[in-house]
Amino acid sequence: MDSDETADAAGRQAGLVIPVRRIGPRTFDFARMVAVMAIVNRTPDSFYDRGATFALESALAAAARSVEDGADLVDVGGVKFAPGPPVPVEEEIDRVVPVVRGLEGVGAAISVDTFHPAVARAAVDAGAHVINDTSGIHDPDMARVVADSEATIVITHSLAEPRTTMASPRYRDVVGDVVDFLRRRVDLAIGLGVPAERIIVDPGHDLNKNTLHTLELTRRLDEVTALGHPVLVALSNKDFIGESLGRPRDQRVEGSLAAAVYCVLRGARVVRVHNVRETVDAMRMVEAIEGWREPVFLEHNQ
Repeated sequence: MDSDETADAAGRQAGLVIPVRRIGPRTFDFARMVAVMAIVNRTPDSFYDRGATFALESALAAAARSVEDGADLVDVGGVKFAPGPPVPVEEEIDRVVPVVRGLEGVGAAISVDTFHPAVARAAVDAGAHVINDTSGIHDPDMARVVADSEATIVITHSLAEPRTTMASPRYRDVVGDVVDFLRRRVDLAIGLGVPAERIIVDPGHDLNKNTLHTLELTRRLDEVTALGHPVLVALSNKDFIGESLGRPRDQRVEGSLAAAVYCVLRGARVVRVHNVRETVDAMRMVEAIEGWREPVFLEHNQ
């Protein structure tokens, strides 16, 4: 089987209808590669780094390091998903737009994590290439903003309104429910003018889900990839990993890597992470084993 046939087979295996995507300055062939998305939060209360990159200079430095470490995309967030007091839209714009502008020409695709259409519009106008909507198009205007641009949208499964609590979530069948939700929201986005080749889906690990829900979603991720759109998994250092291993937040890197590799083998093609260098190496190793990329050099037993 030649390389083109291998790529076609890999694309079919991942359930991809349109595997090759142009996102900002990068072309991604998701039939034979995994993209690593680095997380940079301009929030004082971020889940993982507790505000370490809240200052603009710190955010820009962290983003630059992530690109040096091999990140393909940088995801900039100005408001965390978890429940908390509302952040004014103008303040969120003031947090994310300077980072987007500061990363112009960095070589990676720039994403903005927001559920506000006004923030998305400001981010796209500033040069963002991806809008990562963790509310799953809670506001249809989000799709309209993306449709009126060249940006890609990430549609994420979540049930509660942004920044609100959903206590003890219940599902008839968590995977079936997630797939149905994503299918309906994809149809909504396409109906509002977003081309299918600019849609990525995210099953929403831990978002309005308990650990057992998330583990089952991970086991059956191929049912999500069967939707035909590239699947992003955002599982880095999350609570389902901590609860599965009995590890605190700062000791979940190994579990995160294992979960990422597991998801990729079931068709995920974008992994959103805090620990960029470690994840890049893990993903590039998977690509080498699958025959999607050549080793950097050959010396052993040559």
